[in-house]
Order: sequence, then C-alpha cells, then structure tokens
Amino acid sequence: MDDLVTIERDGHVATMTMRRPGARNAQDTALIDALDAAFAECGADDGVHVVILAGAGPVFSAGHDLKELAVGDGSEELLQRRSTPEGRLRHEQEMYVDRCLAIAEFPKPTIARVQGAAIAAGLMLACMCDLIVAADDAVFQNPVLRMTGAGVELLVEPWELGARKAKEFLFTGDPIDATEAWRLGMVNRVFPADRLEDETMALAQRIAAMPPVTVALVKRSVNKTFELMGKRDALDYHFMVHQFAHDTATAQEALARRREKGSVRDIVAERDRAF
Repeated sequence: MDDLVTIERDGHVATMTMRRPGARNAQDTALIDALDAAFAECGADDGVHVVILAGAGPVFSAGHDLKELAVGDGSEELLQRRSTPEGRLRHEQEMYVDRCLAIAEFPKPTIARVQGAAIAAGLMLACMCDLIVAADDAVFQNPVLRMTGAGVELLVEPWELGARKAKEFLFTGDPIDATEAWRLGMVNRVFPADRLEDETMALAQRIAAMPPVTVALVKRSVNKTFELMGKRDALDYHFMVHQFAHDTATAQEALARRREKGSVRDIVAERDRAF
C-alpha cells in the first residue's frame, strides 16, 4: 500500500487512514487501489470487527484527483484509457462504482470519521460507510454540476438527504455543515474536532463488543431493505446518466478548458467564480 493507506488496530477496531494530506486526500488510482487492499486485509482478519475510515490532515477527502483526471499529471496511460466513451465507462465502473459498492457491502460495520470536508467523491466515499461521525468543523459538498458533470458516479444524495434537499444540495452546489447533515440524517453524531478521534473510537468499540455475526446479518438486512426500495437500480440509472453527461457539448468544451489550465487551483477557481 506504500503507506497511502495505513491500518492501526485497537482491540477489535481497525482504523484505516488515507494518507495524502498534501493533496487533501484526493482519490487517485494509487489511493483507490490502496483502499481496496486495506479493506481486503481487514475483511480477511477475523480479529477485526469494526473498521473506521479516516483521512489524515485537515480534510477527509476532496474527491477525485482532478490533477490526474483533468490535467493528466503523470497519467498519460489513464488519459488514453479514458479517451473513448466506452473506455471511460469501463474505468469509472471498475475504479469508482465497483470499488465503492464493495465498501457499502463490506461484511463488517464501517464508520467514516470526517473532519474538514468531504467533497464530491469524498462525500460518496463517506456515504459508503454504515455510519458517519463528523467534527463540528466538517462540511459536505457536491459542486460537480458547476463543472458540467451530473454529480459523481453514485448519486447517494436522495438516499441520504431526501429528494427535495438532495435537489437543492446538487442544484446549488452549496456546502452543508455537520450540524445540518446530522439534522437531515446523513451524519450520525457530531463532536468538537478535538474529540472526534476519541469519540469515534468509543462508538466503534461499543459496536465491536456486539456479536460479529449478528451485526453482519443485520447490516445485510438493512442493505437489502434499500435494495428492495430500488436503491441499486437508481444508482445504476444515474451512472448511465453520468456517462451521457460526459459527452455533451457543454461538458466536452469545459473539459478542454480545464486541460488548458493545467492547474487544479485554477480549475476550482473557475468552478466557484460565480458563487
């Protein structure tokens, strides 16, 4: 994993930490691969009953690594793979959709420990976990519509926020703070930032004391409830909408402008200029 993701064990709890703080834990290919390997390791370890997913530094995750995807920094092979609609679909299905759903379906309970910000794919990643515990300074945002994208690959917002608030959240791209996310039911608990780590661990230890088999079975039942309500079909539908949006003239023109800029800071500045 090259220390991109580390695993620390405390009794039956494993804390899995993304370690790209200089990039605000933006999810590039290497980090996603490391997360996948870390979940496989924790899944195979019968001594691990609960997994906490955390991000090192001031931000949980700023989303997909735009430097890799939009600017093409050090990733010509990836840009070539994504150069056709079918290649891009295959890449996003394998790397984003399948990897995220594997976390959602991970047989052990998971807790996202969010500080700073969970933005776009960072929000998607947090919402793959069973619980979210947030610092009182945390914000949640999905401003991808401003960048001519149809959200990110998995549209979690209607399931997390309800239809009307999800539309407002996506249509404006405005952030919501941890307290509002808690009020809407997306976040389970909110703590002062200096207590976040200890309080998340305390919750994880309480869950870890439960019989693992009963927790795993109930997790499957709750996930099945959402599946019967149509969640998986809705996610599949949105993924295809997301793919179509990539190929609109508006999106293609915006992508060309982003690649000309060559700087993620400039891309983000353009994204938020009118807001």
